[in-house]
Amino acid sequence: MKNQLFNFSLALALCWGVSACGTSTSNTENVSDEVVSEPVTPSLTLLWETPAELTTNESVHYEPSNGKIYVANIEGGPAEKDGVGSISIITKDGQIVEREWVKGLHAPKGMTVLDGKLYVTDVDALVEIDLGTGEILNKYEVENAQFLNDADTDGSRVYFSDMRANKILYLENGTIGTFAEGQPNINGLRVGPDKVLYGLDAEGLKKYQSDGSFELINDVVTGGDGLIILDDTTFLATRWKGEIYLIQDGKETLLLDTSSEESNTADIGFIPGDNIVLVPTFFKDKVAAYHLVY
Repeated sequence: MKNQLFNFSLALALCWGVSACGTSTSNTENVSDEVVSEPVTPSLTLLWETPAELTTNESVHYEPSNGKIYVANIEGGPAEKDGVGSISIITKDGQIVEREWVKGLHAPKGMTVLDGKLYVTDVDALVEIDLGTGEILNKYEVENAQFLNDADTDGSRVYFSDMRANKILYLENGTIGTFAEGQPNINGLRVGPDKVLYGLDAEGLKKYQSDGSFELINDVVTGGDGLIILDDTTFLATRWKGEIYLIQDGKETLLLDTSSEESNTADIGFIPGDNIVLVPTFFKDKVAAYHLVY
């Protein structure tokens, strides 16, 4: 009997020593394999181009409220008050729906939409257009304006740049004011979801405070033109000569360079969700669409 008890106790001890009589598994069997994702290489892939019928197109605006894409065509001289400029409407697959939805402008450039109105910079005035009808409702003349360029809104103000006067201006409740001065060759403007204004000028990409002071985010992409905010640390910025950069956490990556083709990259638009970048090619007279991976 003693031998039987001894053998049973020994077997029991051995059982615990081998992790419950073989019912346990090794640690590696209990831990699921970790999925290691490959780093994404940022890129732009051409999707489509419009016919070359959008003469000297400088700016593209995608309007989420109606799914339309608006194109500003200078047509004449970039600073000439010649009355030949126009706004076109194209589809999300590059078809020209209305070549002259609005005509009789001078040299239209930056565009933004606020309260059902399309606001367009036009040499020395900010033009207000009814988004439904295309009727010109107002022209806000800017005193001592030199070269009005890009525009965006925070939901109450329309901000717009005067590149040659080195100013950021705004329209609010029918009155024009000055937001910031001394911004050399200020061009591209964009307001983030937090209503913070960003801008591109000869010094680089800037983040502005409510008093017009700024933080310099990137000092490499100088002399920028078009600006898109992807999130609070990620941006697309263009140089007119044909370059598009991705700026992440202050670091720039060149995604596209069409300067050798003499295809410009002016004031770009963006279709969120689809990650489509809309590029006005200026002297090539067409809009090109690229799919963005980042």
